[in-house]
Amino acid sequence: MIPSCFSNPNNLTNSSEMPQSLITCIYQTQLCNTPIYLTLTWSKTLFSHSLTIHAADSFSITLSLYPSTFTFFRNRPGSKSISLSRHQHHRVKLYWDFTQAEFTKNSAEPVSCFYIAIVSNSRIKFFLGDLREDVLRRSGLPQMHQSADPTLLSRREHVFGRRNYTTTAQFLGSKHEIGIECAGGALKVKVDGEMGLVVKRLAWKFRGNERIMVGGVDIDFYWDVFNWVTGSGRDGNGYGVFVFQVGDGGVWPEMVGPEKRLMRKSMSLSPAMSLSPSPSCSSVLQWAEDSSDGGRSSCSSSTRSCGSGGFSLLLYAWTV
Repeated sequence: MIPSCFSNPNNLTNSSEMPQSLITCIYQTQLCNTPIYLTLTWSKTLFSHSLTIHAADSFSITLSLYPSTFTFFRNRPGSKSISLSRHQHHRVKLYWDFTQAEFTKNSAEPVSCFYIAIVSNSRIKFFLGDLREDVLRRSGLPQMHQSADPTLLSRREHVFGRRNYTTTAQFLGSKHEIGIECAGGALKVKVDGEMGLVVKRLAWKFRGNERIMVGGVDIDFYWDVFNWVTGSGRDGNGYGVFVFQVGDGGVWPEMVGPEKRLMRKSMSLSPAMSLSPSPSCSSVLQWAEDSSDGGRSSCSSSTRSCGSGGFSLLLYAWTV
């Protein structure tokens, strides 16, 4: 019997620090004429809402997005000059504005009315959001010095539920709703409400991969529910791992900030789970890497080369 499919597990934790939404995206950009991976981790709990921006070997900063009920302390547009660790004599300027940001449901990631920008040598090197004119006005940069849209390489999301897990992802420019259901000893994957895959006898097929269609695009789907099958998640501290991979796949973002703390806390509560904070802890992730051309693991180095034309969505599905 598969505990996560049949039992009623307790909550992962009753702590107010338990994330309601935790999303990590990794982008490719350039700073000081050097290609780097820029990791953005959006986190929302009952009493906090934050964004951690991390560039390995360069800088890391956490911004609070949680609006105060007191007008004086309300979030305002901000900026900060940052010294790059790998380039001690070079500084960049970070600009942000979440005062009017709009979010869907309980998501930690905004969908509109916000911006994040990194300026170096009077040029915007990274921009995310939809208020480009605002950051140009604040920074004093001319119109001609605009950056191209950032390249999203990977997205990792922690989703929480009992048997059903949903998220929204974009594949080759088209957004789709992804649903995963674990019930009756079977795993079901739905795309935009339509059944895309059914894996029966999950107790025997707790790891595997299949090719599915998402919006007319071939997607390699990998799953690993070993923790569920062995009962490691019966106390609500285990998770299933699911990978949706396009082309060569992306890169696995390095875990930082609240995401790293969540994984460490999970291990301390479930000693039976032989896991590490690395996103490549699951064998199915290594499988996904090896099956792609030049598969890439956790991006601990900011200078590694990166392929284009690949994207991966990585889901950690927690039972609560």
